[in-house]
Amino acid sequence: MRAISLPPIFALLALAAALAAPGKLLGDPDTYWHIAAGQWMLAHGAVPRADPFSFSVPGAPWVAHEWLSELGFALAWRIGGWSGVVLLAGAAAALAMGNLARHLGRVLTPLPVLVLGLLALATLAPVLLARPHILALPAMEAFVAGLLAARAGSRAPSPALLGVMALWANLHGGFVLGLALVPPLALEAVLAAAPEARTRAARDWGLFFAGAVTAGCLTPQLWHGLVFPFHLLAMHTALGAIGEWRSPDFGRMQPVEIWLLAALGLAGMRSVRLPPIRLALLLALVHLGLAHGRDGVLVGMIGPLLAAEALARTLAPASAGPRGGRAQAAGLGAGIALAGLWLLVHPVRHGADAVSPRAALAHLPPGLARAPVFNDYDFGGYLIFAGIRPFIDGRADLYGDRFMDTYLRAMHPDRAALADLLDRYAITWTLLRPSDGAVPVLDAMPGWHRLYSDETAIVHIRPDARTARAPSAPAL
Repeated sequence: MRAISLPPIFALLALAAALAAPGKLLGDPDTYWHIAAGQWMLAHGAVPRADPFSFSVPGAPWVAHEWLSELGFALAWRIGGWSGVVLLAGAAAALAMGNLARHLGRVLTPLPVLVLGLLALATLAPVLLARPHILALPAMEAFVAGLLAARAGSRAPSPALLGVMALWANLHGGFVLGLALVPPLALEAVLAAAPEARTRAARDWGLFFAGAVTAGCLTPQLWHGLVFPFHLLAMHTALGAIGEWRSPDFGRMQPVEIWLLAALGLAGMRSVRLPPIRLALLLALVHLGLAHGRDGVLVGMIGPLLAAEALARTLAPASAGPRGGRAQAAGLGAGIALAGLWLLVHPVRHGADAVSPRAALAHLPPGLARAPVFNDYDFGGYLIFAGIRPFIDGRADLYGDRFMDTYLRAMHPDRAALADLLDRYAITWTLLRPSDGAVPVLDAMPGWHRLYSDETAIVHIRPDARTARAPSAPAL
């Protein structure tokens, strides 16, 4: 097995995973509102500064901090429908996985690259969704690999990485993780340098860090993007209610668990010695992966890059040879072209799943969709996409902890809190899941009756309510 063959293989595996399960890739409710945000930007030629979608907090300050990803998804949907969205997300995952295998192949022999690549694919699978983090994966991998290549070469990071950082910052808020990696690696560089070269190393890495921070601010929200992830992490009520921010359920095998077991097994059989700073960074990634299910992919993709040199010293270094960049590009290009042809013949259909209450909306009486609605959190994205202003949607950062607390008390359910919320917002109809705790309360609540129900959604209406009308969301 030649190392040069692995990058195209992993790229095509990631692309195949996206095409094999388009329903899973499109099965996240946030995909709908991300496309809607991109459609709004295409229509208005600007990034929104205030919320244009909800009726509960209309006009609240909101910057689409993942605007470039949303624009990409909107263009893909406009050009190719749901097939275009699947192809774009699959291509991004393929590029990230192919580059990971190529960068690991510069340090490691093919067998460890194969094992680490498969482990990375396992951690990628649960978050292989049509959302901005997928489009940001290639930038994340390129930035981290570039930092570590600079360390391996005892030099300052390439200025080209500043452009990668600016791209990453406009694609996804996780760019702050890349900034956080620079100071520890700069310290490692200074400590590893000869005494007479430490001042220069500190200067070069310091200048790069300043440039990277500046590049991270080249977004519509400027420096506010640096604090956004910390603002989000401080929302304990909201994050506790969102599945992807919870710890993984280790009652069943998790991809991050497979990665950890493999690492422990290797450490037990071989004396793998990571430098202290690399070990600290790896442990920090493991903590993120254990604390938040969505962060397991960071362990799978960044972890191998951090550990590659130590593994090469323990196992065997890669032999010098062709880099394989052209082979990867050719393989990826051919794979995307074939995937595009496949999707032309077998276009993706979407809308019949647990986050798409299409049938329920089809049974609404004329004009009711314009009235205030109380909806399940996971239905908010579909409502926005359908041109209906939701009570709440996946933009937890917009609504804030206090609003989320009120919503959760009404949903789980506190009868008094639910009744107060329905009256305060003049709610005329509700769109909830059959499993929501508010459903039986509404069934028994005077003045309300069930209009429609299926396995996906239940609609209640209050015909005698004052017909307060929320303005329609922008047409898409």
